[in-house]
Amino acid sequence: MTKSEIHSAIFRAAAAGIAIFSLAACASAPPGPGGGRDYSTAYLGPNGEILYTSVPGASKKRRAEVLKPAPEPQWNWFGDGVSGAPAIMISVGAQTATFYKGGVEVGRTQISTGREGFLTPTGSFSVIEKSPEHLSTLYGDYVDKSGEVVVSNVSVQTDKRPPGTHFEGAPMPCFLRITGPVGMHAGYLPGFPASHGCIRLPKEAALRFYENARVGTPVRIVP
Repeated sequence: MTKSEIHSAIFRAAAAGIAIFSLAACASAPPGPGGGRDYSTAYLGPNGEILYTSVPGASKKRRAEVLKPAPEPQWNWFGDGVSGAPAIMISVGAQTATFYKGGVEVGRTQISTGREGFLTPTGSFSVIEKSPEHLSTLYGDYVDKSGEVVVSNVSVQTDKRPPGTHFEGAPMPCFLRITGPVGMHAGYLPGFPASHGCIRLPKEAALRFYENARVGTPVRIVP
């Protein structure tokens, strides 16, 4: 049995007995060759298309452009109609997220976690906030009054805002916050860890996780 399988077995057993409080509620570029960035903040558009903002001077409507093709992410879900306390297991090493109900696996998906320098934290957490159309407060673009991107893929913590611009956060649909600024959300999966620390899921998988998790749902992240 692999390390990941052992963690999964232990978590399934624990999840079956976990009491959940009923508190229901409803971005960054992967490194390019040599560690550089080939493109800017990647996220999902309103129609599920992969978008990014890396065209200074382009209008809001035209600054979103389709990224290079990425491997089709694999995911499955068979939890509709299944009862039981929800729980989530995330494996950074395997780049997978697994959803449980009553200790029984009902969904599994490929993910993209934090890249080097922005590693996703490991340990025991829980869903502390749900936001269907969340916008990042840390990463995004500096935009002028006309809606044109002046500086793309910025961090408000390190990148100085040019005069006459304002910050627009990167979209993070189906956001499940688990600790600090880190959460699970729909996003671009290039096939390797690429985020600023969040856990990106395919759009439809993120929607299933979002609909079936509630505030208080335990989340275990293992190396």
